[in-house]
Amino acid sequence: MNEIRKGIVWLLAVLMVLSSVPITALAQYDLGANQFIDVKKTPSGKTGEKVTIRMEFLNTEDKDMKGVSIGFNDYTAKSEYEAKEDEDEDIKYTGDIFPFEITSTTFDKKVLGTVKAGSSKSFSLTARVRRDIAEGYYTVPLVVKTRDKEYPNEKVNIWITKSTETKKDDKSEGTIQFELGKGQNTPFGTYPNVMNYDMNVQNTSDITAFDVNIRMGLSEDQTKFPFDINDGNYVRHYDRIGGGETISVPYSMMIQEDVYSGYYPITYSIEYRDSSDGDIQKVDKVFYVKVKNKDKEEKNGDFNANDRTKARIIVDSFQTIPETVYAGEEFELILHMKNASQNVEASNILLNLESEKVSDNIIFTMDSGSSSIVLNSLGAGQGKEVRVKLRSGASVDQKTYGLTINEKYDSPEFKNAEEKVTVNIPIKQLPRLNTGNIDVMPESIPVGTETNIMFPINNTGKVLLYNVTVSFKADSIQPIDTYVGNIKPGETANVDAMVTGANPTADDGKILALITYEDENGVVSDPIQKEISVMVTDAEDMTDMGDMDLSPDAVPVESSKGIKIIVPSVIGILVVGTIVIILIRKKRKKKKQELEEEIDDEI
Repeated sequence: MNEIRKGIVWLLAVLMVLSSVPITALAQYDLGANQFIDVKKTPSGKTGEKVTIRMEFLNTEDKDMKGVSIGFNDYTAKSEYEAKEDEDEDIKYTGDIFPFEITSTTFDKKVLGTVKAGSSKSFSLTARVRRDIAEGYYTVPLVVKTRDKEYPNEKVNIWITKSTETKKDDKSEGTIQFELGKGQNTPFGTYPNVMNYDMNVQNTSDITAFDVNIRMGLSEDQTKFPFDINDGNYVRHYDRIGGGETISVPYSMMIQEDVYSGYYPITYSIEYRDSSDGDIQKVDKVFYVKVKNKDKEEKNGDFNANDRTKARIIVDSFQTIPETVYAGEEFELILHMKNASQNVEASNILLNLESEKVSDNIIFTMDSGSSSIVLNSLGAGQGKEVRVKLRSGASVDQKTYGLTINEKYDSPEFKNAEEKVTVNIPIKQLPRLNTGNIDVMPESIPVGTETNIMFPINNTGKVLLYNVTVSFKADSIQPIDTYVGNIKPGETANVDAMVTGANPTADDGKILALITYEDENGVVSDPIQKEISVMVTDAEDMTDMGDMDLSPDAVPVESSKGIKIIVPSVIGILVVGTIVIILIRKKRKKKKQELEEEIDDEI
């Protein structure tokens, strides 16, 4: 009887423990039921903090999938919102629990584009974990969309723990923040001089910001924007700004003639990613500049001989031929110069071009040797086209460089007036790569068996190669795509692929390896071809051996000696072949693990 009572007590204790654990902590979704999504390592997060879920999309269809996009499925969130609490029970939820905070961007899709049949692409989704949920496992619903179909039944597991750290404010640790004007005085300019200034931008967080675009807010309202718009583009791009790093963003602005003296708030929009393939995030900031021109209440004073008017010569627009300028190549710069004054003529105009320098190296040089251009005159509101041939430095980094135009000219009331205007010219670097020795083990295979192909790809250029992919094609093999990933300048990535024989070789035994990559805009390059020697032979037909008489009496006496030699040889060959295959598979598995770790580090 006592033993029965003890059993009942233990059963009640177990039930009490189970009732205190959230249901989600006991349930994990079998990822093998997914059709496309695979997760190598279960992600984990803390309540109130951001978590990034890294996944792999595998096209299991027998055709290319176009317009692929992936995101969180909102059906769980909707069912939870619409669920009603039980009045008789003390429970918080009756629907499934969506573990992330819902904002206007939570259900935005990550676009993968076209995914070829049998190939895969890595991607990640980022969200902030809710603060009110219990510790445990949660199943997050995903939806895969293509141009013509939707797959709503993909899922991923995530482990959530309670955050124990105390926050000083509502900003979570790890959130990227920017501060403008760090450690500098307010920039000051006086009309009619050109206002040249740098704006300090600091990443005040401990996380690196990638793909940063700093956009100056332009306005026709003089009370908000006191400058003339000279450049065609006021976006400054930076590949990355490290945590705690401060950069100086240069500007050269012409103050408008009719603006009043005072402080002006210039708006800036900063777009960035918190990882190399993260979603684009945006923050708006304000930076103040001070302008000295005329007071709002102008007072009449004595005549001053220096109160003279002069023409204003600006770059109305410019273009280059070719449109894209590559490092080390010659190009033609076309400047559309304009006298922006409505009633003052300019004459005896001397334009002197001055290139930006990097480490005392001039970026732009003139093939003619002279950097000066002369214009006889520019009437009020008149424009003229100026053409000059330049050459960019071959070893410069891929970014935008400034070319300053120093102006000296006469006006009826102002002789030898001097001004400066700057145009910013983007320089591109040609992507370059080469491959090392190609190892094939073995070089000859029967139909239906595999051979291991390995070789390195070296990025010998100065730009990052995105989404490098190698496709193996030939009539004798099964086509296969191998995703290599991103390759930084000066670095090397290894290709390790298993190729299966499909048909006996009918030609010289050459198969093609087609190497492609994407640029920063996602444009896929033309394939680079490499030939590899692989011979595919007919598979040995062992079906007829079942009718053979292998008894000792069936073996001719005169061949018994040969059999004694052949049988051990065949056994030895089989043993060696088995060892080679095992070594190849182990080496391939190790290479694949190293490659996955490198891709995880880059993401």
